[in-house]
Amino acid sequence: MHMSDALLSPVVGGTFWAVSAGMIGWSARKTAADSDGSKTVLMGVLGAFVFAAQMINFTIPGTGSSGHIGGGLLLAVLLGPWRAFITLASVLVIQALFFADGGLLALGCNIFNMAFIPAFIAWPFIYRPIAGSGDSPVRLATASIAAATLGLLAGAFSVVLQTTMSGISDLPFNTFMLFMLPIHAAIGITEGVLTWGVLAFIRSTEPGLLQTTSEIRAPKTGFVTASLFVAALAIGGTLSWFASSNPDGLEWSIAKVTGKEELASPDEHAHELLAGLQEQAAILPDYDFRHTDNQTTSPNSPVNVGTSFSGIAGSLMVLLLSGAAGLLFRNRRNNSAAATQS
Repeated sequence: MHMSDALLSPVVGGTFWAVSAGMIGWSARKTAADSDGSKTVLMGVLGAFVFAAQMINFTIPGTGSSGHIGGGLLLAVLLGPWRAFITLASVLVIQALFFADGGLLALGCNIFNMAFIPAFIAWPFIYRPIAGSGDSPVRLATASIAAATLGLLAGAFSVVLQTTMSGISDLPFNTFMLFMLPIHAAIGITEGVLTWGVLAFIRSTEPGLLQTTSEIRAPKTGFVTASLFVAALAIGGTLSWFASSNPDGLEWSIAKVTGKEELASPDEHAHELLAGLQEQAAILPDYDFRHTDNQTTSPNSPVNVGTSFSGIAGSLMVLLLSGAAGLLFRNRRNNSAAATQS
């Protein structure tokens, strides 16, 4: 559901840049004030895991479309909304800068749609009331599926609204929404099931990591952290070869309305400037090496060294960025506490 710059006007894109930047600042202050520093390492590892997992597009049967998890709900359950928002924002920044996944003008919208909505709407207002203490497997499954589905539907609706407000494409509101919502409902249900699977694994191994558990235990993050890190490298390094090549839900919806999966950006200075910057920064566009006209991958083999390199390198980039953010906020809290005591 990564939006491209072709869907957005500079005014709408710039407005959501400001909104998302403000939310990052607010989340940073809340994280720095949080005395629980045990989630700092998890921020980096979970960010790497979500980056790798987003590379796996799964086919939506009977549609010719595909989707991938957003990961916002999973992060919010395990990290809380503030750390989840910063972690997923880190993922989206790395994706836009180095992999050209989502436009630079659209980065603020993508952070709002894919990080703000699951962390600050789906998790507190849908997941937590249903999951309760998290002790019931049925309630945990219901909460995961309902929150992931409704959160993704809200994000898809926001995409349609932002596109319509921009007014630079030929995508009519009603028709665009008619395709966007059903396909993202299917993607959301799948994400909910996958989220439930991960949470069920964590609930059986280290329930203290679940935000809603009634049995507070000191989190022994070593096993889960190591498992998630190994999973991130395995998914990014090898499983990413088998991602569906079908267009994702947003591309599929655009194609149904216009006949084209991607729209051309308008010939405006802001669009051309940001497209040029992204072209220079994106060293691994579309999660692959930059190819010349003479270089092709084998059509008979899913193995792609460029994809593996992208998956591992991107996961490590997110690990470093998210982890560094967590350490920075923890140090700020420690320094503030020391200053108060002196």
